[in-house]
Amino acid sequence: MGFLSAEHVGGVAVVVGVAVALTVGARKYPGRWITVVSRVLAALVAAAEPSYWIGQAIHGVYSPRDDLPLHLSRAAEFVSAAALWWPTPFLVELTYFWGLGAIVQALATPDIQQHFPDPAYFRFYIGHGGVLVAAVFLVVGRRIWPRPGAPVRVFLATIVFTAIAGLADILTGGNYMFLREKPSAGSLLNFLGPWPWYIASGLLLAILFLIVLNAPFWFARRRAVGRSAR
Repeated sequence: MGFLSAEHVGGVAVVVGVAVALTVGARKYPGRWITVVSRVLAALVAAAEPSYWIGQAIHGVYSPRDDLPLHLSRAAEFVSAAALWWPTPFLVELTYFWGLGAIVQALATPDIQQHFPDPAYFRFYIGHGGVLVAAVFLVVGRRIWPRPGAPVRVFLATIVFTAIAGLADILTGGNYMFLREKPSAGSLLNFLGPWPWYIASGLLLAILFLIVLNAPFWFARRRAVGRSAR
């Protein structure tokens, strides 16, 4: 699928449109419908990755080397589905930071070969796009803000996940989390130096993303404290 092709722009536009509609609706018209919609969206997102496994198995090409959910964007699908069903603070924090940190990059430079209307096309946008929708819907629409210290918690969780992906790379010969080489479709990693330096650069970039994404909530809390002190 070509970058900025009609099918790429169309898929992203639908994702953004759904995110905006659900978020505005949740803020203006709160009610029981929010729980129903959250759980329907959770089921769709949670089913996206297993449907990919089934497709790979049917075609006889499923491989632990490539198809485990050990890229951050794929793991974020399961995390966001859980957050939509059980909106606990930590699950929402992971969904928000992973969704806006990793999924935006994945949607901007889609690493898929299939085209509309192939089922893999819909799986990609339902799975990855669903994470982005969940992140905005939960935090902005349902007002479940990241708590103080959220960037540190998410950073530590990401480090643990990266270590698991690295172990899987050793055991399977895969390239989970792109720890062995950069993605073929191109990404921000292309601007972060050669291997292995792009891993260290990516770590610093992740810290920057966490700080930037947390900034609105940090400033909001500071303003609230300032008002209460007057």
